[in-house]
Amino acid sequence: MNVKDKIIMITGAGGGLGSEMARLLAKNGAKVFILDLNDEAGRAVADEITADGGQAWYLHVDVTSESDWKTAVDTVKDVCGRLDVLVNNAGINIRKPVEEMNIDEWVTMMKVNTGSTFLGCKYAIPVMRAQGGGAIINTSSVCGLIGHKYTPEAYTASKGAVTMLTKAIASRYAKDGIRCNSIHPSTVDTPFVQVLFQDPARKAERLGEVPLGRLATAADVANAVLYLASEEASFINGVALPIDGGVTCY
Repeated sequence: MNVKDKIIMITGAGGGLGSEMARLLAKNGAKVFILDLNDEAGRAVADEITADGGQAWYLHVDVTSESDWKTAVDTVKDVCGRLDVLVNNAGINIRKPVEEMNIDEWVTMMKVNTGSTFLGCKYAIPVMRAQGGGAIINTSSVCGLIGHKYTPEAYTASKGAVTMLTKAIASRYAKDGIRCNSIHPSTVDTPFVQVLFQDPARKAERLGEVPLGRLATAADVANAVLYLASEEASFINGVALPIDGGVTCY
């Protein structure tokens, strides 16, 4: 996939899925900006990429802060002169059902999962338009496509909003050469999930819903981001791409 010399910002890139995306994009020649609240983790990813011969910078960013977003995008412009790809990956999940969640927790979920995506798009789009185009990739979830009985309703609502925000931006800004797509992972094999799977019943229920019979890996998700960021995806716009082994095919 051709992402050589593309300037790419990734939120939540200090760990988990975001760090895997950053490593893969840098390995394929992109110049990556690691955005995170966790300075130690974010710098570690940037240092690892640099030590491996890639190009990476760390930026401390609270993705719910409008001023942080403006500063981050301005910094990328100052350092590299352009912004080719934005990956809105940061997100949280307050694991409470709707009847137990209070309004402040609901608002927090929306502010982080949906608000950060809005702010990223708001500040990236003018830069991309001025340079003649770019690509935005928003991390949603299978829960942004279907109701999921094992997932809190607030998370599902926030990811559904990301899905439709993606399509709205794709339709409005395609004329400016800006593509916008969303990715929709199912349960990803993470340390948290491995703890969850110590309960045999929970392991059976999660694996049982995946036709391919396994969990997604961080590499599965990162490979989809690599494709959508690449020149090979130049005619892909407004797509909600499941990375789910078939969970949403029923």
